Amino acid sequence: MNKNAYTVTQVNQYIAHMFQEDFVLNGITVSGEISNLKYHTSGHIYFTLKDAASQISGIMFAGDRAGLKFKLENGMKVLVTGTIGVYQRGGSYQIYARGITSDGIGDLYIRFEQLKQELSEMGMFDPMYKKPIPKYAQKIGIVTAKTGAAIRDIVQIARRRNPYVELVLYPALVQGDGAAQSIVAGIKTLDKMNFDVIIVGRGGGSIEDLWAFNEEPVAKAVFDADTPIISAVGHEIDTTITDYTADLRAPTPSAAAELAVFDYQQFMESLAGYKEALSNEIQDKLHTARQRVSDYRLKTGKYNPRTVLLADRQRTVELEGSLKNYMEQKVREARNTLEQYKALRVRLDQIRQDRRHRLEILTAKMELMSPLKKLSGGYGYIRDSEGRRVDSIKKVQNGDQLITTLLDGEIISIVDHTVKREEP
Repeated sequence: MNKNAYTVTQVNQYIAHMFQEDFVLNGITVSGEISNLKYHTSGHIYFTLKDAASQISGIMFAGDRAGLKFKLENGMKVLVTGTIGVYQRGGSYQIYARGITSDGIGDLYIRFEQLKQELSEMGMFDPMYKKPIPKYAQKIGIVTAKTGAAIRDIVQIARRRNPYVELVLYPALVQGDGAAQSIVAGIKTLDKMNFDVIIVGRGGGSIEDLWAFNEEPVAKAVFDADTPIISAVGHEIDTTITDYTADLRAPTPSAAAELAVFDYQQFMESLAGYKEALSNEIQDKLHTARQRVSDYRLKTGKYNPRTVLLADRQRTVELEGSLKNYMEQKVREARNTLEQYKALRVRLDQIRQDRRHRLEILTAKMELMSPLKKLSGGYGYIRDSEGRRVDSIKKVQNGDQLITTLLDGEIISIVDHTVKREEP
């Protein structure tokens, strides 16, 4: 190694020492416009401070944020007070901010706020115009750059959640000259193709990088589209005009894919659960209905005249069968004796007559048991004013109203007095 050569570390340390010894650089205030702003999870704030011709990187450590009274935004004009120092590991210099105050609003920020105010007054941000995002989208259009993290993240998440969803990309310019026109063309093209939803966006960047999504033609194309549109521009802290006119804002392209693509596995599990629940419900209702029908059959079958008559007929058939067998047996035994045959005929006639007589008696008994028969015989059914059956003088008092049901109507009467029947 050449003894006269310096290491990179030595050079950076020497330059850092020069910065530290410089009185001006140790208490300097620099004016400029905030860009590439990033609030880190550690609490540090990273940013770029720029003017029309140059820029410098900056950082405010978490311990110095106590004096910051407002939230920084890309495009803000600020005064940054701190120290210019060397980041030795990267070989670059930057301003280490101890305090930041507002120094007016940057040109881009002014344009952003003016267009935001104008479109808001036109009603383009009104929730009443927001179209619902389909829950089960099958065709999804995407307007973004054909390369980059945004399309990779969307495709990766869509394939993980639902490999059957159809994704169609319109490769658009998302920054620089012609970006706004390219995005508008993509929205209008996909809007005519009957997609369920369209994702419009790109990955993160500075306010300049994202500016195409703050252009009025893009905002109006999003608002005028018949297809529901999800805006997915930049990171969660980035906000564009497109976010306000879209039907739904996603904090990142990955989040947009989560919102647009339904989880196929979860859908199938839910469908299976619904199917099982519906099947169980149907089986329960069928079981209940069958049990109810069975109960009705048991209740009606016991007292059904048809059932009783069929039972009598069955008994008659059984008796006739037995009688026929008996006759054949006796005929064979008494074939040679005419007198015995005649006696058997007489006996058979008597048995038949007896059976018919018994059947007539049973029929008469059934008729006597009929309530209508009793009513037609001069009997009546008595109940009180509350519909309760009255079968004893002990259940009524003088002045009570009684209702007597006869064959052709009812008699309403008032109890005058009662006479108790004397026991024989």
